[in-house]
Amino acid sequence: MSRFTTRSVPWAAIAFAAALLVPIVGTRFYTSVATDVLILGLFATSLNLLLGTTGLVSFGHAAYFAVGAYVCAIAMKTFGVPFPLALPLAGIASALAALVFGFFCVRLTKIYFAMLTLAFAQIVWAICFKWNDVTGGEQGFSNVPYPDLAWMGALPGLSSMRAGELYFYIVLVVVGLCLYALRRITRSPFGRILTTIRENPERAEFVGIDVRRFELAAFVIAGLFAGLAGALFGIFNRGVFPDFGYWAKSAEVLIMVILGGMGQFWGPLVGAFTLVALNQQITSYTEYWPLVLGVLLIVLLYAFPAGIVGTAAEFMGTLRRRGRDA
Repeated sequence: MSRFTTRSVPWAAIAFAAALLVPIVGTRFYTSVATDVLILGLFATSLNLLLGTTGLVSFGHAAYFAVGAYVCAIAMKTFGVPFPLALPLAGIASALAALVFGFFCVRLTKIYFAMLTLAFAQIVWAICFKWNDVTGGEQGFSNVPYPDLAWMGALPGLSSMRAGELYFYIVLVVVGLCLYALRRITRSPFGRILTTIRENPERAEFVGIDVRRFELAAFVIAGLFAGLAGALFGIFNRGVFPDFGYWAKSAEVLIMVILGGMGQFWGPLVGAFTLVALNQQITSYTEYWPLVLGVLLIVLLYAFPAGIVGTAAEFMGTLRRRGRDA
């Protein structure tokens, strides 16, 4: 008889099924929060491919988030491109930007790599801030339209739902497919090579791995998925603004990855949920929410140095070892 373990439970399928019920059993507020968590979770997971899997610390990951958001918004509003075409176009544009920036970044290591990613991100932010004719400049690019959701309203059980609730399902499916793709990438031979580079880049290079080429590939893939997250967020936010590419946005997503657990695939999603939930709760009680949030994050990071998911995995591993020894 096979022994039951928590690993045998299809947690991803259960979570996806539970998420389908959010607009049905939850209020508009909770649906909005869930949409925010899903998009930011994808954004953080894309960074985790660099930070947790490859060992590359990027301080400018928001650049690709912003590129994807602006490209999708401009394509849909200015040129009337339908959402099914605008979304992949945003991902491709972000991947191309990551290819250009990454070509230079991967030639440096450690803090120099991190600072160069920040420098490129500030260039993107400056372009978004100053190019008034295209991006709207400081005022941003507002009134981004929702995709055509009329076909969803005709489906049984969805006819009474508002546009925001229907858009949640679009986000859920897109994010689910992206997370599935990222999961396959991290578990593939390519992903194992990235892990080898993270553990010991000198040894990886010694055995014949072209470290820079694989780091650049990871950089481009991470940029692509960050761009898709940015495109979804621009529509959800009904506007795209230069702050999407500012360094503070990169710091925010970095905190999500660290809080959830670097190297843990589901860690960034948990980190995104935790940060959004804390932000929502604290802002409802005090205007000094940045101070309170900062203190809570310090406590959480000290209490869970491996991140929330990482600490939980270590705890479950300890229980399994004790079970075998008993």
